Amino acid sequence: MQFFADTAEIEDIKKLHAMGLLDGITTNPSLIAKSGRQFKEVIKEICGVVPGPVSAEVASVDYDTMMAEAHVLAKLASNVVVKVPLTVDGLRACKALSNEGIKTNVTLCFSPNQALLAAKCGATYISPFLGRLDDINLDGVELIEQIRTIYDNYDYTTQILAASIRTPNHVTQVALAGSDVATIPPAVIYKLADHPLTKAGLDAFVKDWKATGQSIL
Repeated sequence: MQFFADTAEIEDIKKLHAMGLLDGITTNPSLIAKSGRQFKEVIKEICGVVPGPVSAEVASVDYDTMMAEAHVLAKLASNVVVKVPLTVDGLRACKALSNEGIKTNVTLCFSPNQALLAAKCGATYISPFLGRLDDINLDGVELIEQIRTIYDNYDYTTQILAASIRTPNHVTQVALAGSDVATIPPAVIYKLADHPLTKAGLDAFVKDWKATGQSIL
């Protein structure tokens, strides 16, 4: 499963990229606003750090303006993926952009039928939102499983990009469910390495090594 970081913070992106943990990046208007920087400037900088796909989202909701914005975004860098909402106008834009050879990420997916529509419109990625479904007592992981089955049944090439991931358990669950990608906040990526037995074991090794009075250097 590929790891994307769900962030617009350049320092986090540089650190994770240097560790070899990033296959791509997803952003959205809320993350860009949080960064306090100019949208296009941030996207260009991210694309210069990460060679993989970088999702940049349109800010409009009507087809004509979406298409105009999408063409601006696609020209920012060769690895930009244009993110559009899962609405009728967004699906229409997805189809048109796909026909032009522009990669797309259809976002805010909450049902298998929505995912089916995105695949039929040629989406490169579909972004089902796990955490937001969990918030209203629905099973986000079950949605991933349903989409996986539908896509496999008909050989759709659209990749499942699990989004709104909030915990390390979410990462495990979507990996087991067959998600192609998980887009994860940096803080959660770091938590994946944490385990109390790892810490306890390392503490014991360090204590025992100090007791020998030796040095490798």
